[in-house]
Amino acid sequence: MTPQTTQLPLLGQMAGFRRFTVDQYHRLIEDGHLTEDDDLELIEGYLVHKMARNAPHDIAIELADEQVRTRLPLGWRIRIQSAVTLPDSEPEPDIAIVRGAARSRSQRHPSSSDVGQLIEVSASTLDGDRADKCRIYARANIAIYWIINLVDRQIEVYSQPTGPTPAPAYANRQDYRSGDSVPLVLDGVTVGAIAVDDVMP
Repeated sequence: MTPQTTQLPLLGQMAGFRRFTVDQYHRLIEDGHLTEDDDLELIEGYLVHKMARNAPHDIAIELADEQVRTRLPLGWRIRIQSAVTLPDSEPEPDIAIVRGAARSRSQRHPSSSDVGQLIEVSASTLDGDRADKCRIYARANIAIYWIINLVDRQIEVYSQPTGPTPAPAYANRQDYRSGDSVPLVLDGVTVGAIAVDDVMP
């Protein structure tokens, strides 16, 4: 069985590709049809190639990791480019802030109920991260979603997800630019603040 894949940046442009459920996607992995070398993630039922990364993207992840990690309260941890299981997707966000000990999930990926916040670092993927990832994360009720926007050198903070409505979205977006500090919020509590300049390469 050879799954069809696409490299299109916007899921709304896809037509004629087979869709998979999360369970079917897991079976493809368990049966060896997909491996880590395939470099794919499941986005709204589609197998999508993960975008190539450049040095500024990876440095921004490292900088954000350093800033976020030192502000996390007990019981929270960071995952870097690791899977999160959502109702119709299994994306691999650049940074996921999740609750619980690592070994508590030795047989599964974190689900939306485990996630406090997701972060994507965006340059060439900015349109997709604003459209597709916003829709997917809002549908899954991810409370806070950041886009570290390397194009405009700002952090976009999305909050108040609609949940699984016909048109999932975040009701609130706030942009933070050079000189600003972004509140780090987990479970409705501000646990720290991060300067935009400290995460820009």
